[in-house]
Amino acid sequence: MLTPEEIRANISVLEERIAAACKRAGRARESVTLIAVTKTFPAAAAEAAIAAGIYDLGENRVQEARDKIPQVHGPARWHLIGHLQSNKAKDAAKIFDVVQTVDSVELARKISRNATSTRTVLIEVNIGREDQKAGVDPDHAARLVDEARKMPNLDVRGLMTIPPVESDVRRHFSTLRALRDGLGLTELSMGMTADFEVAIEEGSTMVRVGRAIFGARG
Repeated sequence: MLTPEEIRANISVLEERIAAACKRAGRARESVTLIAVTKTFPAAAAEAAIAAGIYDLGENRVQEARDKIPQVHGPARWHLIGHLQSNKAKDAAKIFDVVQTVDSVELARKISRNATSTRTVLIEVNIGREDQKAGVDPDHAARLVDEARKMPNLDVRGLMTIPPVESDVRRHFSTLRALRDGLGLTELSMGMTADFEVAIEEGSTMVRVGRAIFGARG
C-alpha cells in the first residue's frame, strides 16, 4: 500500500486533471464527484483518502465492504460499484449509501424492501450490449427506471456504465448522457482511471478512480 503522503499527492494530481477536464467542458469542478475505489485495499487506504478530502468511496464486493467499512473511521459515503448478485441485495441495502449497479426490477425491489432508510440508486446500463457484462439493455432502461421510481426507499438519481474495452468510449459516454437526459435524471457515473477525463468532457457527474489514487493492486 502507498503511504498516506503518496495517496495525498496522487489525489492532488488527480484533482488538477479533473479541474482541467471540467474547464475544457465549460463545467464547474463541483459538478463532478470523485469516488475513490478502495476495492482490495485495506481500511487504512480508505482512511488516507478521507484525510485527503475524498469522502465518496467505492467497493465492488458486498462481503469485502461488510468487513472493511466498520474499520474505517471518518465521514464517508459508500458506493457499491460492482455487480450485485440477487442474494447479496439484502446486505447491500443495509451497507451502502449508494448502489450504482441496479440492473433489474428484482434487484430494485429487494433493495427497496430491505433498506432501513432511503437509498440512492443508479441504474447500470450495458451500453455496449456485451454478453459478458451486467447492466440493463439501453432499450429497456426506461422501463426499469420507471418501475424503480415507484418503489419506497429508493431515490433513482441516474445511470452508470462501464464501456467496452478498447472501444470508442466517447461515443458510448455520449450515448449514455443522451439516455440520461431523456429520462430526466441528474447523475451519470462513468469514467475510471483510463478514461475519466473523456467521461467528464461528455457529462459524467461521478468518476470512479482507484489505480490513480492507490497505485496498482496486488
